[in-house]
Amino acid sequence: MTDPRSEGSEVPRVEQPSAEVERPEGTASVPGASKGYAKLPTAPVPVERESVPDAEEFAASGWAPSADARHTDDARLAPWALFAAIVALATSMFVGWGIPVAVVAVIAAIMSLRRPIENRAMAMWALVLGVFAALFSTGWLIWAAMQFEILG
Repeated sequence: MTDPRSEGSEVPRVEQPSAEVERPEGTASVPGASKGYAKLPTAPVPVERESVPDAEEFAASGWAPSADARHTDDARLAPWALFAAIVALATSMFVGWGIPVAVVAVIAAIMSLRRPIENRAMAMWALVLGVFAALFSTGWLIWAAMQFEILG
C-alpha cells in the first residue's frame, strides 16, 4: 500500500494560536469561582470495585429490612379507564365504531374496582360512562344495520 501523503499531497500543518486567541493570565474567570479557568471541567474519576456488604456489616450498623416491607404497586388504572370511557362516549355520540374503546374502558374500570389502591369514584365513573358509550355505539350500529337492510 502506498502512503497517501507521498502522492504529492501536503501534510496538514498545525500552527500555534495567535496572540488574540490566547488567554492572558488571570483575566477570565467564572462568576463566583476564585481560580478561573485553570481547572479542567472534568477529570478522571477513580473507580473502585465494591461488592455487596456482608450480613455482619449490616448487623454491625443496626440496619435490617423490616418484616412488613412490601412492594407497593403505584400504577393506577382508574384514570386510564376514565380517559378511555370519555373518548368512547365522545366517539359514540357520532359513530358506532367507538365500541372497542368502550369495552376496553369497561374492562379497565372493573379491574380497577377490584384493586384496593385505586380511586373508587373514578373507577365507578369510568364504568358508568363506558357502559353508556357501549350502549350508544350499539344503538348506532343497530341503526346503521337497519339502514342498509341487514337487520329487519
